[in-house]
Amino acid sequence: MTKSQKNRIGSIVRYTLLTIWAVIVAFPLYWMVSTSFKPSEQWFAWPTVYIPDPWTIVNYLDVWTDRQEVATGQYIISAQRPWIAFGNSLMIALTATTLSVVYGAVIAYGVSRYRVLSEVRMFQLLMLRMIPPIVIVAPLSLYYSALGLLDTATGLILIYFLTTLPYSVWMLKSFIDEVPREVEQAAEILGAPRWRTLVEVVLPLVRSGIVATFLFILILTWSEYLLALLLAKTEVVTLPIELSKYQGTTEGRVYGRQAALSVGITVPLVFIGLIIRKHLARGFSFGMIRR
Repeated sequence: MTKSQKNRIGSIVRYTLLTIWAVIVAFPLYWMVSTSFKPSEQWFAWPTVYIPDPWTIVNYLDVWTDRQEVATGQYIISAQRPWIAFGNSLMIALTATTLSVVYGAVIAYGVSRYRVLSEVRMFQLLMLRMIPPIVIVAPLSLYYSALGLLDTATGLILIYFLTTLPYSVWMLKSFIDEVPREVEQAAEILGAPRWRTLVEVVLPLVRSGIVATFLFILILTWSEYLLALLLAKTEVVTLPIELSKYQGTTEGRVYGRQAALSVGITVPLVFIGLIIRKHLARGFSFGMIRR
């Protein structure tokens, strides 16, 4: 067997494995979308219905319009209009993500250029994110109650900002490290102050990394469930909490409406990812700047 034949066989095996893995990863997404278009009698059908027949948009109408009273046997699911939860999630996620990226960029610049945090301190900073949320939520609830932050958008924004800041610092530091110091020195020679060097020279050069970090943290805050459930589940309802309202006992599960709402939660992130995909490709490959 020649070398070219071995390479061809290796390529076939590699692409076959990648295709199988892609199908495994994509199938849950397909199942969610297909279930959102299935009539109720096909949610529990046996044998399993993989393609809706007939296709219906009733699930989307029940979830995203005024028809919010859904009776399922002896269970009645009463959920507020998801558009309110959508607005809450959008405002909270964008605000917390923006704060995390802005402050993370400043801290990352200080760590990269001035070593304001040692390697040990950086590791300790990352370890803060590794603490399970359930460990801190009980004392945090007491503090929030005393400060008047319980069940408020401000409280969620604050905790999301603090819990995602370590990721922001670590990711952005890796991009800033790739920027040659000579570029900053040239700006300083021309009389640019430090803050202007950061804003007008360094950050534009790592914009792909900033976009990648922003989207990564946005996904974390957009889909966060536990903290939103325990700290703000009454007055401030986010989309993951709204989705949980459609979960009951076996007789009370309305999978079609859950799937329709899940599609609505997923589409904005996919749409944003498609718009900034060029920046993501550069960002997740650690930028295009090399010494």
